[in-house]
Amino acid sequence: MDKGRKIALIIFGWAFVGLGVVGAVLPVMPTTPFMLVALWCFAKSSDRFHAWLFHHPVFGPPLRDWEINRVIPLYAKVFALGSMVVSIVYVTGFTEAPWWAMVTMGATCTAGAVFILSKPSRKPGS
Repeated sequence: MDKGRKIALIIFGWAFVGLGVVGAVLPVMPTTPFMLVALWCFAKSSDRFHAWLFHHPVFGPPLRDWEINRVIPLYAKVFALGSMVVSIVYVTGFTEAPWWAMVTMGATCTAGAVFILSKPSRKPGS
């Protein structure tokens, strides 16, 4: 990998870590998806930063659960699906978004929901 791409991935990784930290404080913003993207960026660019995030005492456990077992905890599923429902209700009921935008949003949320629900909520054997 060339040096410019590596630096860009490190910058993006830290930007996503920052968004994840904000998400840990704000209840309307998720944390784990941002940290997963950061982990991916670091996996492609910096073994040191990847190891730091992967073994972080707060952010590490859900990242390890995902990377090793492809587990999405039940609380994360409930939050994600609830957020999708609230968003769809708001956009369809309280905005004047065009029909095609609502259909696109509904299809995207449905695809996301199918993906989320297709993953286990607990590690195998627990």
